[in-house]
Amino acid sequence: MGNVIVAQSGGPTTAINASLAGVVRGAIESQKYDKVYGALHGISGVFAENFMDMSDFDDEKLKLLYQTPSSYLGSCRYKMPQPEEDPATYEKLFEIFKKYDVAAFFYNGGNDSMDTIAKLAAYGKKVDSPIRFAGVPKTIDNDLVSIDHTPGFGSAAKYIASSMLEIAHDTAVYKVPCVTIVEIMGRDAGWLTASACLARNGYNPTPSLIYLPELPFHRHQFIEDLKKELEVRNDVVVAVSEGIRDENGIYISAKSAVADKFGHAQLSGAGKTLENLVKNELHIKCRSVELNILQRCAAHIASAQDLKESEELGRQAVRFTEEGNTGFMSSLRRTSDAPYTYEFEMGNLAEIANAIKEVPREWINEAGNDVTQEMVDYLKPLIQGEVPVAYKDGLPAYLPVDHLFNA
Repeated sequence: MGNVIVAQSGGPTTAINASLAGVVRGAIESQKYDKVYGALHGISGVFAENFMDMSDFDDEKLKLLYQTPSSYLGSCRYKMPQPEEDPATYEKLFEIFKKYDVAAFFYNGGNDSMDTIAKLAAYGKKVDSPIRFAGVPKTIDNDLVSIDHTPGFGSAAKYIASSMLEIAHDTAVYKVPCVTIVEIMGRDAGWLTASACLARNGYNPTPSLIYLPELPFHRHQFIEDLKKELEVRNDVVVAVSEGIRDENGIYISAKSAVADKFGHAQLSGAGKTLENLVKNELHIKCRSVELNILQRCAAHIASAQDLKESEELGRQAVRFTEEGNTGFMSSLRRTSDAPYTYEFEMGNLAEIANAIKEVPREWINEAGNDVTQEMVDYLKPLIQGEVPVAYKDGLPAYLPVDHLFNA
């Protein structure tokens, strides 16, 4: 028997709690574990022994958790040292695991979280620990390798495409020439920004232009692209990734970029930078919109397919550990676009941790200012279906997170 610990890490998403519900439900239904502990605020909560007993979560509570956005257990951005550099940290952690009779540890997160799982599994193997370590993927950026797409991405893509369609309706009402620049998350990979293409339909060509960080961004060419679009329409809406860089690899918002403890640039300002460029060069009305964190937890417009897969990946992680596996990430592989089908498998952490999956060059048009039909075919299945949301006093009713306020 033994117990389970599950924790969440990194940025919140609409679907991360669906994965949590999958792990909890899977562990309870397996009847191979005594208790399911949720560590508050990621791996740092394990160090602090700050646990929530989730063993008594019934079906009704798990259903509400499934559709509640953000990280129910809280999060952290804690980088584990290399075991050989700081063995005391690992010794302390494994003493805590022993104290709570832990048989399996599940970490729900992105690239850096998979790095943590890889290190814990390697140390566990070194000290001959029976504990099984599993990663459960998430990240709206969709930049994890060894998986077709990440939980949380489909819902974020649905929100972005819906917002872009609404912006198109807003900007279409005036005859005055105007450029609207929509800045979308994506530091190193342009998957989210590419999803703006899904707003296009029979009457709406918006966004007119799409720029991803996979290709160098040329200011002069950007202005020329706008001029061509303005020749055929008054309102031009542009989707840009926050991480677009110039030909020298410098973020166009470099003046406002700082780095986090993992060395990742924290970006903001690409849209505003381009807004000022357009005003100075074209002397027309221009506004910038930064979607920012609104992309992450818009559960009122979640993708049903996204949440379904997120829960399945959590439950599948439990099944894989029950089979004796450790040091992996639960993953899925697409087997068909139409009809959309997929299979579950175990992802190799050595390939996943700290790696970035970029948009393929062939999915970006030759001019570098749009995406191809291959991207549309890839994206469409991921935003399908709506999730029924309960409302109270006119607002969505989610599972309370007051346990995090003083944790």
